[in-house]
Amino acid sequence: MFSHVTLGSNDIPRSKVFYDAIMAAQGAQALPAPKPGILVYALDGQMLIITTPINGQPATYANGGTIGLRMTSADQVDAWHRAGVINGGVTAENPPGIRHTPMGDMYLAYLRDPDGNKLCAIYNVP
Repeated sequence: MFSHVTLGSNDIPRSKVFYDAIMAAQGAQALPAPKPGILVYALDGQMLIITTPINGQPATYANGGTIGLRMTSADQVDAWHRAGVINGGVTAENPPGIRHTPMGDMYLAYLRDPDGNKLCAIYNVP
């Protein structure tokens, strides 16, 4: 459905440490930056882009917004969460674990990146 998602950052070097770690845990590849100050990660034809806002104003997070990242196992969710916490992320919501939803059981972990953007790692439990 999406070709890419872009998130704002006020500190690209700090964001690089965090996103390099969580994207590696997911199996995404860091791509060469099209210009300085932009981070690009790709997996399965989709991209996550981290950049300072084009308008020059401070980056802010979306209140109520969450970016969901598909994982291949509960172990991968845990590795993603650990990598994020070690590299400047903050646990959001509850600790990683199974959530029973109307869409089926999911193993989830939530993090806020160093700029406050909310991310969720999702594994659909068979």
